[in-house]
Amino acid sequence: MKFLKIFAFFIVIQMSAQQGGMWIPSLLQGMNEDEMQSLGSKLSANDIYDVNKSSLKDAIGHFNGGCTSEVISPKGLILTNHHCGFSQIQSHSSLENDYLKNGFWAMNLAEELPNKGLYVEFIVRIEDVTQQVLEGVTDAMNDKDKQSKIGANSGNVERAAKKEDWQNTKIKAFYKGNQYFLFVTERYEDIRLVGAPPTSIGKFGSDTDNWVWPRHTGDFSIFRIYADKNNRPATFSKDNVPFKPKHFLPIAIDGISEDDFTMVFGFPGTTDEYLPAVAVAQTVEKINPKAIAMREAALKVIDANMKSSDEIRIQYASKQARIANAWKKWIGENLGIKKSGAIAKKQAFEVEFTNALKTKNLLETYGHLLPELERLYNQIEETAVKRRAFIEAFTTTSELMQLMFRLTQVENAAMSSEADFERVRASVLNSMDGIYKNLNLAVDEGVYLAVMPLYTNDVDASIYEKTAFRNFETGKALIEGNSKEVIEKLNNDAAYQYAKVLVMNFYSEIESVFREINPQINALEQQYMKALMEVLPNQRYFPDANSTLRVTYGKVKGYEPRDAVYYEPFTYLDGVMEKYVPGDYEFDVPQKLQELYAKKDYGLYADKTGKLPVCFIATNHTTGGNSGSPAIDAHGNLVGLNFDRVWEGTMSDIYYDPEICRNIMVDLRYVLFIIDKYAGAKHLIKEMTLVHNKGKK
Repeated sequence: MKFLKIFAFFIVIQMSAQQGGMWIPSLLQGMNEDEMQSLGSKLSANDIYDVNKSSLKDAIGHFNGGCTSEVISPKGLILTNHHCGFSQIQSHSSLENDYLKNGFWAMNLAEELPNKGLYVEFIVRIEDVTQQVLEGVTDAMNDKDKQSKIGANSGNVERAAKKEDWQNTKIKAFYKGNQYFLFVTERYEDIRLVGAPPTSIGKFGSDTDNWVWPRHTGDFSIFRIYADKNNRPATFSKDNVPFKPKHFLPIAIDGISEDDFTMVFGFPGTTDEYLPAVAVAQTVEKINPKAIAMREAALKVIDANMKSSDEIRIQYASKQARIANAWKKWIGENLGIKKSGAIAKKQAFEVEFTNALKTKNLLETYGHLLPELERLYNQIEETAVKRRAFIEAFTTTSELMQLMFRLTQVENAAMSSEADFERVRASVLNSMDGIYKNLNLAVDEGVYLAVMPLYTNDVDASIYEKTAFRNFETGKALIEGNSKEVIEKLNNDAAYQYAKVLVMNFYSEIESVFREINPQINALEQQYMKALMEVLPNQRYFPDANSTLRVTYGKVKGYEPRDAVYYEPFTYLDGVMEKYVPGDYEFDVPQKLQELYAKKDYGLYADKTGKLPVCFIATNHTTGGNSGSPAIDAHGNLVGLNFDRVWEGTMSDIYYDPEICRNIMVDLRYVLFIIDKYAGAKHLIKEMTLVHNKGKK
């Protein structure tokens, strides 16, 4: 129970107002509530999270497991990023109906487009179940037995949880496995596309401006949640009706100003704030450079082909965005780590920790942790780099290699049982439709030839000519039949023969080593996290992101990325026109937007100076998964839509520095302007609640 007392202590301890951290919404009473209010918030902890009455958390939905969305009307209208809805927009696009290029707007409910597999999940309640999950877990147990016991306990807790039949449960670990929370959720699976601006607005600036400030991107899209007649989750049906939320966010038409309070409420994906210095150095100096080089090679091929053909542009739009996003993020992360001196600061913190161990006579208990972590990280370094390279070559860049990787799993399943074979084969067949719809074999071969030499010297250019997987029909025929027939046919295919050798080598020589060492590292980092809180209890500790609902707060502020350079916190439509390059795939501007700008026809959405805000930045601590998260003002109104971070601050996944870490948001006044004046979708504006003067309608 000792570490539970430590958690309780740091959660309630009073601290001066600070920024940074991704906080659990059910634990905002005390320190976080005081901090937010000292920064200007007028919200109570119960306004944000309450299980007995509607609160802000009831408007926040996990969008398809990877982004965030928010409800903005009493009829289930939700807002998220353009890049979060990009694959859905792409799936409905064709040369005849190019919604990527021209945008899409449903002018009534009947025109809204369904999306197979898309879901939005809401949090009903959050419960601390640490004591139940760790019951019977002792330090004397080995790691395997600990995880087995934790898994069994978690299952028991989930089965005993009180919930409705249509609700789900899940348990997630926090603070490196030192604390556990139960989440009761509701997942809605009838989500329809309502509106999206053209890519020239929704992705304005594309790769050049990605992770960069100043930014001028209208990165938003609109969907609607449908439910059954009882307002409960249901799969798609023509009988479903628009969802009635417990809470939806009003939109502050007056916007926001510099130094105003902002809160971002969403589902951040993954962070590693408590990594030891040796791990951060390995990421920056070894792993990131390899991944950057491999993605850069793929992007050169994809970008050149997208510029040459509208058909390829549509096919590869979503894939290119995914590859480019992480590629540029890793470059910025490296720059930020070096600029902030994060490694040296972590080393200094580790010296402070070691000195505290001596002072508190805890060297014997915890003194082995940092030396052992350094030894293991050095031991795993070569394997970690090779593993990252395999992931890039076989699961990220080449579609054919991704398919071959999955087909090796079909063969492995066949060795287990016919039932396992059928299950895995069905999964692969189900994914092949999507793969071939967006596959250009010549482009994929170019990617393979550019990327594979960075992983292995064994590069066979002939496999693309010889394989049966050149098209869907012949590829599908190759994996039809019983397990013996399929495995025989696969092993006679040139591409499969080539990939299988490399995949088997990966499992035997790379993944086996990784699986031996990485659990040891995880166990030590769990102990290190516990030790930090015990030995240095007055430090500021927040749990790493793990795709659960979190609150982060700060202020609208500019920043100084380097000497003699200062960035203002707002951008305007003027900047869009300054960047305008006719016909350029990144910086073209739609004719109608040019006309609205020329007339200064901004409607209700200009600021007090008559300019139209486009984006703004603040000190909120965000990461991947926060895309689409609402930026909420001091009164609980929607003012922005989170979509990015500044390049110098992307290292906030590892090290948050309030001096240079800034999140980037679309100003809701620009979103409303595009919906109203550009798209003419006034019926959507009427559906929302717009407020003036700090909450007044």
